[in-house]
Amino acid sequence: MRIAYLDCSTGISGDMTVAALIDAGVDLQAIRTAVDSLGLPGVGIATRSVMRCAFRAVHLTIEHPEQHAHRHLADIVKLIDGAGAITARQKTIARQIFGAIAAAEAKVHGTTVEKIHFHEVGAIDSIVDIVAAAVGFDLLGVDEIVCSPVPTGRGQVRIAHGVCTVPTPGTAELLRGIPLVDVPVDTELTTPTGAAILKTLVTRFGTLPAMTIERIGYGAGTKEFSDRANVLRLIVGDSTAAPESDQVCVLETNLDDVSGEVIGYTRQKLLAAGALDVFTTAIQMKKDRPATLLSIICRPEDRDRLEGILFAETGTFGVRRHLVDRSKRQRAECRVDTPWGQVTGKLGRFGASVAFTPEFESCAALAAQFAVPLRDVYRAAELAFEQNREVLVSNLGSAAAAVQETGMPSHDHSHSHDHSHDHEHSHDHDHGHDHGHDHDHHH
Repeated sequence: MRIAYLDCSTGISGDMTVAALIDAGVDLQAIRTAVDSLGLPGVGIATRSVMRCAFRAVHLTIEHPEQHAHRHLADIVKLIDGAGAITARQKTIARQIFGAIAAAEAKVHGTTVEKIHFHEVGAIDSIVDIVAAAVGFDLLGVDEIVCSPVPTGRGQVRIAHGVCTVPTPGTAELLRGIPLVDVPVDTELTTPTGAAILKTLVTRFGTLPAMTIERIGYGAGTKEFSDRANVLRLIVGDSTAAPESDQVCVLETNLDDVSGEVIGYTRQKLLAAGALDVFTTAIQMKKDRPATLLSIICRPEDRDRLEGILFAETGTFGVRRHLVDRSKRQRAECRVDTPWGQVTGKLGRFGASVAFTPEFESCAALAAQFAVPLRDVYRAAELAFEQNREVLVSNLGSAAAAVQETGMPSHDHSHSHDHSHDHEHSHDHDHGHDHGHDHDHHH
């Protein structure tokens, strides 16, 4: 499996992303052709090699004339849809990134996506950054995009609506559910466009995956920092892990002063909040006290939220946490017919091994409805699977192929970058603030 890893050591912005893609080998002329087909007069892309803290990187500038147009999201979508040199897949990615921006800004401004206005210069820069990023990632041809935890920077920035603390409201909304890391730099490191790209395209966050590196691209921010290179590093290569592998977070806490009822309640609450599994183990703590080890398996991005539930409900003084690699079966939903009706189950494959497991709720519903033993429904479901194994296993392969054909997942979040006048509006942090990456693209 081909992987792209975004190392956001000093944050991420739209132009840094495109520059890193170009430095990693994406055809600059193909991106220029796509941008030209948008029909924006006088708009172009310029790149140059720069040094950032003794490291070479590519810096991107968007050249454009002064304009005074105000665009809604629908106007920008129409512009993207009308671009003849952009493929359908690339248009979909671009619309999803812009949609993420519009939705985030609509939420923080208490309005709707339809009413969000895009500032004229900010809109041009955002359109070019987002379209170029969509085209670039499509041409990169990866199956998965993974990202490091994301620094937002520190301090405050001045936007059209006054002084805001970093991350600004729109960026913070986009970063919901994304693991952040503190980098002690008093400037805005991650912009709304960068955050929207992550929100839309990244499938998981964490350390560099097990992979064989093929190429590396460096996209430069405009600011120079004395103690670190202001670059976005894009690492591209092939995964050395099995395709049926992923990474999960394990949370653990020892409880010796909590009742069984509280532990059970906490377990149900954790599962409802998205934990993959919650289980208990009887242990013995110091001073020979009998206790319970409460363990949670979760997605890395859910860790902080589930930890909050643990602290609030159990009163524990500490939670241990660690990332683990997990091998898992390729899974698909499977339905089989029994004498009492249809049963839903899970069909899983790992290599040549295939297993079918009926779902408890589905079997229990039929057992209760027809007053038959639950074990009889289970056995009938398993027998039905064995009698139709060849067809059902073939369907699992078709489902996996459909996932592969789809490529990068899309998360339809929305967002905008501009400043409207007396309408509801959004602001473009990618283009007017004095943060780590200059998105004003002066020419």
